[in-house]
Amino acid sequence: MEIYHNPRCRKSRETLQLLEDKGHKPQIVLYLDKPPTKTKLKSILKMLGIKAQDLVRKTESIYKEQFKGKTLTETEWIDALIDYPKLIERPIVINGDKAALGRPPEQVLEIL
Repeated sequence: MEIYHNPRCRKSRETLQLLEDKGHKPQIVLYLDKPPTKTKLKSILKMLGIKAQDLVRKTESIYKEQFKGKTLTETEWIDALIDYPKLIERPIVINGDKAALGRPPEQVLEIL
């Protein structure tokens, strides 16, 4: 089990705590320090069942300054998420071949 985690994010911290309270010890991936590869991000998107644009945090200033109102291809959005990992919605929990966004944190319970 992995959690793509930002320790500064309240929802990310709550999701990690929920997993730990349920007896899980996920591998913590600090994705801001080490963004996923293109292959890994594509895999995560497939497990989540969403498009790259749906994983974008649209409240981030980088989104508003560089991407708002633009039409990008799936590949361009994936590249943007890798280049600007702050744009990746968090937390993402991966358990085997399943993934869930911890928004709300209880949503990850569906893949345990």
